[in-house]
Amino acid sequence: MTPANELIFLALGGSGEIGMNVNLYGSQGKWLMVDCGLSFSDPELPGIEITLPDLDFIEERRRDLVGIVITHGHEDHIGAIPYLAADLKVPIYATRFTAGLIANKLEEEGLSGQVPVRIVERGEPIDLAPFQVTYVPLAHSIPEGNGLLIETPYGKVFHTGDWKIDRTPVLGNPTSADMMTRIGDEGVLALVCDSTNAFSLEESGSEADVIEGLTKSIGEAPGRVLITTFASNVARLDTIARVAEATGRRLALAGRSIERNVKVAKAAGYLGDFPEVVRYDEAMRLPKRELLILATGGQGEPRAALGRIASGQHELKLGEGDTVIFSSRQIPGNEVAVGRIMNQLSDLGVITVTDRQVHVHVSGHPGRPELKQMYDWIRPQLLVPVHGEARHLRAQARFGLECGIPQAFFQKDGDIVRLAPGEPKKLGETRIGKLVLDGDVILPAGGSTMNERRKLAYQGIVMVSIALGKNNALLGQPVVRAVGLPVEADRDDFLGDAVDSAARAVERGADEERLRENVRLAVRRCATAWTGKKPIVEVLVMRA
Repeated sequence: MTPANELIFLALGGSGEIGMNVNLYGSQGKWLMVDCGLSFSDPELPGIEITLPDLDFIEERRRDLVGIVITHGHEDHIGAIPYLAADLKVPIYATRFTAGLIANKLEEEGLSGQVPVRIVERGEPIDLAPFQVTYVPLAHSIPEGNGLLIETPYGKVFHTGDWKIDRTPVLGNPTSADMMTRIGDEGVLALVCDSTNAFSLEESGSEADVIEGLTKSIGEAPGRVLITTFASNVARLDTIARVAEATGRRLALAGRSIERNVKVAKAAGYLGDFPEVVRYDEAMRLPKRELLILATGGQGEPRAALGRIASGQHELKLGEGDTVIFSSRQIPGNEVAVGRIMNQLSDLGVITVTDRQVHVHVSGHPGRPELKQMYDWIRPQLLVPVHGEARHLRAQARFGLECGIPQAFFQKDGDIVRLAPGEPKKLGETRIGKLVLDGDVILPAGGSTMNERRKLAYQGIVMVSIALGKNNALLGQPVVRAVGLPVEADRDDFLGDAVDSAARAVERGADEERLRENVRLAVRRCATAWTGKKPIVEVLVMRA
């Protein structure tokens, strides 16, 4: 699919799911990529913590890719860059703070200098013909949140990225109503807009509003306090630093990503008043009421700092009467993992506090009043909801029409949509998928390795070893080992039956492939009869 004299939109991630945002615009034979993020894993991917978008579509067309423009520095918008961007061989464009985060990630992966990162200034157009991109400041929960004004031969697109209306931001400046109105006055074909909070009837609220709730909760806490939030929420990190000073507590950082983001933020001119942090050994010697820990792991990641603290595998310790404050919202799909951490903390005697009890978090995404304000500013001809599950996208599409936008187009990952000329139209679909980071290796989420691992998790495995002489004569009994099968009380009897089944399946004169398959099927039937499971059966044949 090569875009002709038209404007094409294609989401490879983030439309129909939370996270993993990747959007493509195509025109006159060229493509422009907006963002390159990752997402958390789910229980269907055993042993996997993060997933990445499959960029096969644009990798096949990388000669026509003019660049990657990044809206802001959250993981679901930049997290896949160290793993995927080098293969695309195009420059990445970002504002200073976001560029610092990206450069740090590339350095950690040994890719410094291999992926060009170019710093852009807000308000100064970038020529990526046939596109012209201008960064427009929008408030968010991280410094330098930006919308993108993308000018094309077929009209202007305003791509919001993640945003909110914060009239009293802790970091940065509030969104300029005058600037947004001017953009709308000049005419906008399409508004491609964040849908995460499309069901919320209230504004997301200001970051400044969180200070009171955190100060109260921490001030009243009798012991040590740990706050967990997204490491990339630099505005919240600044808030927590202020609260630590107001409540007379020393601050300790737990989690490499928080340490990294504080360092990058300071280098970019943010967090100028961030206090000196205490080392872990010093932190544990402080009186309990004098310590505040800022930690990663609020989404239940077992290897993050909070997960290791909850399981007693970290230098920082919590116990009876201490408090953990979740200053973040659970991402859909992480409820079980977060609940597991909370239960571990409860077993330690730790009190947990969430935004359901105290005002300790505000969203970085727009509720309906803010969406309505954006519509009034931009006045697009067409609304294209992105960044959300299908229910969020459809909810925003309906709301946009109710607010007077002439057209709204529901699309999902893989849909190739012509925005102009003429009426918006779905032209077709392209294959999409997910990749997983498994250790140091990137694999397809639906590939043979992950399929086998899922089957191992659900069905178990049986290993059979057979020694054969001439004409497939058995040299002793087969050896059978079972892992993950529900045969605890009957293991010896089951293994005896499986050995007999394997021996009976050995066929004289059969070629090795047929013999191996006969044994595999016989042992699996035996396992199914005993357990109701259909395990993976691996057969090793040794010959004298």
